[in-house]
Amino acid sequence: MNKTARILSVAAVAAFTAFGAQADEADASQFATQFQTNRTRAEVASEAATVAATRSQEPAGSRVVTYKSTADRAAVRAQAAEALRTGKIPSGEFSM
Repeated sequence: MNKTARILSVAAVAAFTAFGAQADEADASQFATQFQTNRTRAEVASEAATVAATRSQEPAGSRVVTYKSTADRAAVRAQAAEALRTGKIPSGEFSM
């Protein structure tokens, strides 16, 4: 029984290594797409320059909306101090 299990395990390992030896190139070059073109390099470069000029380089949603405030700094500080005194703003370690 022990001898049979050993022989079967060696045969299984040999079969798996033989299967793994059938691998192709590491860069998957058999799947590379081949292109045949009749355009010159200058035509492609000029088209790329016009497309790049019409498209935005920043990702969508990355621009932050700016807000122009009309409030006075001293007035805002006074309102914050009043809210702190009346207990509308938590202060210190006791914040709840």
